Amino acid sequence: MPYDPSAFPPFAVTVDLVVLTVRRHALCALAVRRGEPPFQGRWALPGGFVRADEDLAQAAARELAEETGLRAHDPAVPAQDNGAHLEQLATYGDPKRDPRMRVVSVAHLALAPDLPAPRAGGDASNARWAPVEELLQQSGYGRDGEPVAPLAFDHAQILSDGVERARSKIEYSSLATAFCPPEFTVGELRRVYEAVWGVALDPRNFHRKVTGTPGFLVPTGGTTTRQGGRPAQLFRAGGATLLNPPMLRPEV
Repeated sequence: MPYDPSAFPPFAVTVDLVVLTVRRHALCALAVRRGEPPFQGRWALPGGFVRADEDLAQAAARELAEETGLRAHDPAVPAQDNGAHLEQLATYGDPKRDPRMRVVSVAHLALAPDLPAPRAGGDASNARWAPVEELLQQSGYGRDGEPVAPLAFDHAQILSDGVERARSKIEYSSLATAFCPPEFTVGELRRVYEAVWGVALDPRNFHRKVTGTPGFLVPTGGTTTRQGGRPAQLFRAGGATLLNPPMLRPEV
């Protein structure tokens, strides 16, 4: 039998972004307030429909650039300034997740150093960085005193999955360095782990673990006093992508 496209129901494909950064020692995600139905006025993750002439990675990179001004890192190229780690997270296809029509979303996780205040674009009326705990609240009030409503669509589940991916991967990979500037101190890297995990870590044990894996951190030869106190040695991410032994997340 010849293939008949009309025999199958049409559906759309979107990309939704979990964009995480560390601001004021807290793990924050980018949220946009929807300016159009459905869920008009509700906060949501940034994203959009995949265009006919682009693949999923291109669509995610385009949305990331439109929402943050960042370009995605090319894994084959050494770390670039003003870039962001971008990876595919999961696919979400509940038939009722979007009231407009059948929409399948391929979510992506993006990580970047402390970013400036975002600008709303597309169908968003406002945009902000918000602590992930606040965005995942189902009721109550946020830090600004605004009543909290669940994120639009199934974005609370997508955000929760993205946060857990980040929390688990920094145990054994170099992913935490994606939250840091090109040159950073061990103390700054430790504060990234503390913000992502939501726990305090012992500075000496942390220093021993991250400097104990050859190639994980590479000294730049410079120092800084930007954190106050005595000059601290500056490092950059090395070529090692795995932390061995892994740094297991403390139980809380």
